[in-house]
Amino acid sequence: MMKAALLVCYFATWAFIPPLLLLKKRPSATLAWLWAIIFIPIIGAAAYFAIGTDRLKRRRLKRRGLFSARAMRQRAESGSTDDTTAGLMQRLPRRDRQFLQLVSRINRLPVSSADNLRILRDSAEFYSALEARIREAKHHVHLEFYIWNGDETGLRFLQLLKDAANRGVIVRLLLDGVGSHAFTESLLGEFNAAGGHFSWFQSLDPKRNRFFLNLRNHRKLQIIDGAIAFVGGMNIGREYEGLDAELGHWRDVQVETSGPVVSELQDVFADDWFFATGEKISDAAFFPPVRARAHDIVHVVLGGPDRRNEPISKTIVSLLNEASDRVWIATGYFVPDDVILAALELAASRGVDVRLLISEKNDHPWLVTVGRSYYGQLLAAGVRIFEYSAGINHAKIMLADDQWAMVGSANLDYRSMRLNFELNLLFHSSERNGELARILEHDFGLCVEIDQAVFARRPFRRKFLEAALRPLSPML
Repeated sequence: MMKAALLVCYFATWAFIPPLLLLKKRPSATLAWLWAIIFIPIIGAAAYFAIGTDRLKRRRLKRRGLFSARAMRQRAESGSTDDTTAGLMQRLPRRDRQFLQLVSRINRLPVSSADNLRILRDSAEFYSALEARIREAKHHVHLEFYIWNGDETGLRFLQLLKDAANRGVIVRLLLDGVGSHAFTESLLGEFNAAGGHFSWFQSLDPKRNRFFLNLRNHRKLQIIDGAIAFVGGMNIGREYEGLDAELGHWRDVQVETSGPVVSELQDVFADDWFFATGEKISDAAFFPPVRARAHDIVHVVLGGPDRRNEPISKTIVSLLNEASDRVWIATGYFVPDDVILAALELAASRGVDVRLLISEKNDHPWLVTVGRSYYGQLLAAGVRIFEYSAGINHAKIMLADDQWAMVGSANLDYRSMRLNFELNLLFHSSERNGELARILEHDFGLCVEIDQAVFARRPFRRKFLEAALRPLSPML
């Protein structure tokens, strides 16, 4: 009887195979999940159901398409163009203009501009700036985080939001239900009483027919009065201030910006808020006119399971192909797909100074092991690899030559390229590029550079573990 039941369960799990094939994943990912379902059927099918579905249900996507903040804003503005951005574009070299046109087509978003770009190089700078902006807020505060912990740091910021709501500011807080699992709604009593608005994004909630752990909002976006925005990799919690003794120093980067690009970023928040709550944010008060004059070209780069053309991956590959001098990349997690891997090798092979800064320590140690399985072929191509050993390096930075820079939430891994909702800012600024280059030069000094000959002599057990885990890369 037991054998018959197990046999029924075994063949029942094969029902997951047709939907898997219809998703049209990359062949490597499809094969990985097929092997898991066939050879460890019950566990493999359960894992696929929980984390293997990388496209939103059709009805959820349909709901997301019911409202577009940008489309609403364009209609209200009667199709007017951003003359400031157009003027900045005309002053760029022809090749740079062509590259911006390329990434604009890839991302299906217009090129924008900023009158201020400020690099905040750690939580002390970011938290101080965000706290000050929340205290100064007059109309609204929109915050979107992947992780917000219910510790003393999280409670401090929650108090700031409550105070803002009490003085009549519209406050909206959007958190990912998986990333912020340590945050409980019981902490929101006073915030809600003050008139604050809170929602989970795509949380695991069977009551609302949400069963997917894999579709996470990894974006970190904060907007104050439609005039100031922050984008980067930082979350809210004591560990990001280096107060967790086990994790040690936490390295990260956020960008503060103002100017026309803030309206584009407000569109992102408005669309995410609508997707989570059904509430439309389209009033003109949330998109105030820009008064200052912009100085730098900025482009919003969005990724997510609702964007099938993988714009972040294609933007990274485009930057690698565009570079003629250097490409320096810092990433918290490194599990590249074949396309990015080939682009890294090709750039190094044609003489570009390609450097990868990868955190040796993170909250998912098996990802470090998987990432090392790619080191050999990258080192052979001339890529320099640095493992950060002074704590956690969670920064996501990419520099191309001396004018392009990108900062945001996306790591160089499968999850960021295809599964998570991500947000990066690409900007054309020699000044900001130089500032980030100095940060990376400092961080390279805190790393251990991987020597090709020494790496080749690592113990067999490490080589075997890397080889055994590498086929799982598309599933991570």
